[in-house]
Amino acid sequence: MSSRTEAPEDAYTAAPFVPGHAGLTALRRAAADCRGCPLHRDATQTVFGTGAAHARVMLVGEQPGDQEDRQGEPFVGPAGKLLDRALTEAGIDPADAYVTNAVKHFKFTQTEPGKRRIHRAPNLREMTACGPWLAKELELVAPELIVVLGATAGKALLGSSFRVTQVRGTVLEEEIHGRRERLVPTVHPSAVLRAEDREAAYRGLVADLEVAVRALG
Repeated sequence: MSSRTEAPEDAYTAAPFVPGHAGLTALRRAAADCRGCPLHRDATQTVFGTGAAHARVMLVGEQPGDQEDRQGEPFVGPAGKLLDRALTEAGIDPADAYVTNAVKHFKFTQTEPGKRRIHRAPNLREMTACGPWLAKELELVAPELIVVLGATAGKALLGSSFRVTQVRGTVLEEEIHGRRERLVPTVHPSAVLRAEDREAAYRGLVADLEVAVRALG
């Protein structure tokens, strides 16, 4: 797969790189060679999903951050640590979940080499291009519930009209990549870290995750 060239600008898609019949290990290996959009050029590596292969709950975030890009695993930075704490408090063992992102490469700006890399939100074309990876993860993990972490992940799954503030903490049922899915949207843990009242924002995240726990039964 590494011999494939990058998709042309008018046809960004990861689809040619996604193996038709593969388990999660093979899928992760194939994703390392993805050239479906330009984000791979500057990122250190592909950051694929990780966790329990048949988890009851899948958590979907936006994209890798700086630490995730360096370490090659999702949610290993400060936001990930906060998420693990919130999950545990809500009654979900982080080890029992599958965690991934809508976009698998870190998108950032950097004024000059050695300077801090500043996160940039992926655009709709980049989210759409990466969609085949997420679709395959959903097919293989087959979770009972998806926790949608933030507006970008919600738009990737539910369309550009998604507004996390309007539906957070509720149970939705939608057709996602050909599967009928139940979803509970909430804020991205990085939004909690940026909040003026961090404790109130954290309590809100935990409350939304508790809705997911009740939905799982």
